[in-house]
Amino acid sequence: MSLSKQIVADLTTAMKAQDAAKTSTLRMVKAAMMNRQIEKGSELDDEDTQKLLRSLVKQRRDSIEQYQKAGRQELVDKEQAEIDVIEAFLPKAASQEEIEQAVAAAIAETGASSMKDMGKVMKAAQAALAGKNADGRLISEIVKAKLAG
Repeated sequence: MSLSKQIVADLTTAMKAQDAAKTSTLRMVKAAMMNRQIEKGSELDDEDTQKLLRSLVKQRRDSIEQYQKAGRQELVDKEQAEIDVIEAFLPKAASQEEIEQAVAAAIAETGASSMKDMGKVMKAAQAALAGKNADGRLISEIVKAKLAG
């Protein structure tokens, strides 16, 4: 079963179970998938759907950051609950050790020695971690730490 069909099936199940939080999150995901499908002009494959889900999770993480600064804990909790629902459809996230290994390999591969080479290292590390649902911000922090020395 494709990822998009799985999301629709889970939406139906959540509606039948009267799980309001999961239903609203999956409806939002389905709407985002429909919009992306219209933009693309064809059906979304699993890779496109995963990219979309990752961007939705990133948006929610950014929102959480803003809500925490504003002291709105109830909105932080709501966004975190949405992240939990969305991440259930993504592959398991890469661990910090996996990211550190990929960054070290990327630095060796590119011959990077200073912060000027950060772009090359980031590109190589993200390519190595493709499909592992790695957090770009964490990759960036690790690259900065290793290049700064």
